[in-house]
Amino acid sequence: MAANVLILPGLGNSGPEHWQSWLQGRHPSFRRVEQADWNAPVLADWVEALERAVAASSAPVVLIAHSLGCMLVARWAARGAETGSADKIAAALLGAPPDVESPELTPPEVHGFGPVPTDPLPFRTVVLASRTDPYCSVGRACGFAVGWGADFIEAGDLGHINTASGYGPWPDGERLVLDLLKDIGG
Repeated sequence: MAANVLILPGLGNSGPEHWQSWLQGRHPSFRRVEQADWNAPVLADWVEALERAVAASSAPVVLIAHSLGCMLVARWAARGAETGSADKIAAALLGAPPDVESPELTPPEVHGFGPVPTDPLPFRTVVLASRTDPYCSVGRACGFAVGWGADFIEAGDLGHINTASGYGPWPDGERLVLDLLKDIGG
């Protein structure tokens, strides 16, 4: 079973040096879900863009989300369940979810993605978090994983797992994605 892989960046998009862009460069079939405004995100617009991308897929979908992209997946999942689109998702990797409910930790641009959903996601999910993420404590990220019914990986001291933290090329992240694809037969 071949799968379509959708890359879901967070606030500001994932620049050319970010691990998501590196991954996409190594796997040209992986497709980024483009948003109309990466710097002033509107939840409804981001959800609609994801919905269109998933609905257009004729194969099972694997979501690879970073930061605000993780909250997008969680918020979209309820709507995707209503439309049937969530049934197309084979798996999701959610890396470095931000605590969008915390004005102390996250910028105001992301607070519109709260509240953080607490219902289980209707597809296999892996949440990966760092002990040193400035936008979310590892305990809070683990709580997200529990609520979402996800596997949880505490990945050590990786910061926000972004370019500023040194994650352009990220072979460990690529291995996680390839393992997910192998597990679903994609």
